Amino acid sequence: MAKPVIITVDDDPEVLQAVARDLRQEYGDRFRIIRAESGASALEALEQLKLRNQPVSLFLVDQRMPQMSGVEFLEQAMSMFPEAKRALLTAYADTDAAIRAINNTKIDYYLMKPWDPPEERLYPILDDLLEDWQANFHPPFEGIRVIGNRWSPHSHQVKDFLARNQVPYQWMDIELSEEGQKLTEYASGDKVNLPVVLFADGSHLIQPTNLQIAEKIGLQTQAGKPFYDLIIVGGGPGGLAAAVYGASEGLRTVMIEREAPGGQAGTSSRIENYLGFPTGLSGGDLARRAVTQARRFGVEILTPQEVTGIRLEDQYRIVQLGDGGEISCHAMILALGVSWRRLDVPGLDRLTGAGVYYGAAQAEAMSCQGEEVYIIGGANSAGQAAMYFSRYAHTVTMLVRGDSLTKSMSQYLIEQIAETPNIIVKTHSSVIEAKGETSLEALTIHNSLTGETQTVPGTSLFIFIGAVPRTEWLDGVIARDDRGYIITGPDLQKDGQRIKGWTLERDPYLLETNVPGVFAVGDVRHGSVKRVASGVGEGSICVQFVHRYLSNVL
Repeated sequence: MAKPVIITVDDDPEVLQAVARDLRQEYGDRFRIIRAESGASALEALEQLKLRNQPVSLFLVDQRMPQMSGVEFLEQAMSMFPEAKRALLTAYADTDAAIRAINNTKIDYYLMKPWDPPEERLYPILDDLLEDWQANFHPPFEGIRVIGNRWSPHSHQVKDFLARNQVPYQWMDIELSEEGQKLTEYASGDKVNLPVVLFADGSHLIQPTNLQIAEKIGLQTQAGKPFYDLIIVGGGPGGLAAAVYGASEGLRTVMIEREAPGGQAGTSSRIENYLGFPTGLSGGDLARRAVTQARRFGVEILTPQEVTGIRLEDQYRIVQLGDGGEISCHAMILALGVSWRRLDVPGLDRLTGAGVYYGAAQAEAMSCQGEEVYIIGGANSAGQAAMYFSRYAHTVTMLVRGDSLTKSMSQYLIEQIAETPNIIVKTHSSVIEAKGETSLEALTIHNSLTGETQTVPGTSLFIFIGAVPRTEWLDGVIARDDRGYIITGPDLQKDGQRIKGWTLERDPYLLETNVPGVFAVGDVRHGSVKRVASGVGEGSICVQFVHRYLSNVL
C-alpha cells in the first residue's frame, strides 16, 4: 500500500520549507509528505489523492493565509478526507480563532509558531494525533474502481470484462454511493457519461472499450512475433489445454481470445464433476490456474483480440485480426467455443445489460442481494447459476420449458437445488415479454400446461437456453455443418469419399478440418461432447496431431 499522506499548507515559502523538512525528518519513512503554498493548490492535490485512493492522515495548516484561511481550507478538506487529523499553525494573535475552530470545525489541535525545537513542541503532539488516526485506520481498496449505473449495459460490460479477466475492482453505483458521486466530480464532472473507470495511478477513462482497459492494465493485445508454430483461436478449456501442451512440447504458441480466458466455462460459478477436484471449483478458478500454467510455458495470450478471417498461402495459415493486423503459422487450432443463444422475446434485446443477462454474469450477483432473481434454462449451467445466486437473492426462480430438470441436468445438481429452500423450479414455464423503460421491471410468464399467463415484478433475469457457434468468418475456408459447427476427422467423409478439396494422400486426422494443419476442438466441433473435461481432453490430444502434421511440413 502507498504511504499515508501528511499535507502541510502555508503561504510563506520559508515556513513551508521548514515545516516540511521537520516532518520528513521524523515521519518520512512512514508517511508521504506533501506541501502546498495555498489552500486552493492543496485542494487540487487532494482531488488527485482521492482519485488515486491514497489516504490522508494529517493536515498541518497555517491559519493566516490570503484568499483562504486555514480554517476555511479545513472545512472543505474535511468533506474529502473526514478521518484525517487536523492541526492549525497559528501566531499568538490567532489564538482566539484557533479556539473557535476547535469548537466549530472540529480542529484536533493548534500549534503556536515557532515550534522549535520540534522534538519538544511539534513531534509529541503529532505523534499522538497520528497514533490515534492509525488506530482507526482501515486501508483503502487498492486497485481499479468502477463508477456507473447498475442498469447501464456499458457499466455491466466493464464489470464483466474485469471479472472474467480476474482483475479485482471496486464497484460504486452512482445512485447509491456518495463517494462515487464525489469521485465522478473530481474525475470528469460528468454524471451522465458513465461508467468512469479509475486506476491506481490517478488516471481515469470515461466509457472505455474493453481494449482501452486491457491496454491500461497491461493485458497483451498485440502479438510479439509475426510467425508462430501454432496459433490457437479461442481461450476456453480446449484452447487453454492445447496451449499448455503445445508450448510445453516446444512449439512457439500464441492463443487469441476475444473476451477472456476460460470462455463460457470461465463464467460458471461452480464445476463439481471435474476430475481431481472433489469439492469442485469455479470456472474462474479453472481459467486462472490454466492461464498461469500456459504463461509458465511461454504461451503468448492476446486478449481482448478477435480473429476476423483466415487465409491460406502454400503451407502457411494466416489469421486476420480485428485491429487489421495479421499473424501467420504452420498449424492452427480452432477452439472457438460457443455463445449463448439469444431469446426472441419482446423487450429482451432492449433490456440486455440492464437487468437481462446472458450467462451467469457473476459481476451482478452482489447487486441482487435480497431481490427476486429469475433464471431461464434447465441444463447444468442454469442449475449452477441458481445455486450461486441463491447465496445472495431472496428467491431464485428457475423457468423451465420442459416437465422436469432430469432430461438435461446432472443428478447432483438436481439434488442440491431440491435442498435449497430459496430456489423455486417452475416447469412448463417460459417468459413471453420483458417490461421496463430503462431497466427490467417485470416479466410476463406463460405456463404451457395450464395456459395461465401472469406478470410478476422482477429486476434480474439470467438466460441459459443453449448455445450457437460463431463461425461465420470461416465461410469459404473451413467446412461446417448446417448449424455452423466445424466438421472434423471421419465426419469429413461422405459415403466413403473424402470431402471435396482434400488433396493429401492420407485421411484427415481425428480433429483435423478440411484444411490440412487446421484443427478444431471443444464445443465448436461437430459432434463434440459439451463438457469441460471433454474440451480439455480434445485440446490435449490435438497437439499430438499437430506434431504429426508438422513432421511432414517442416
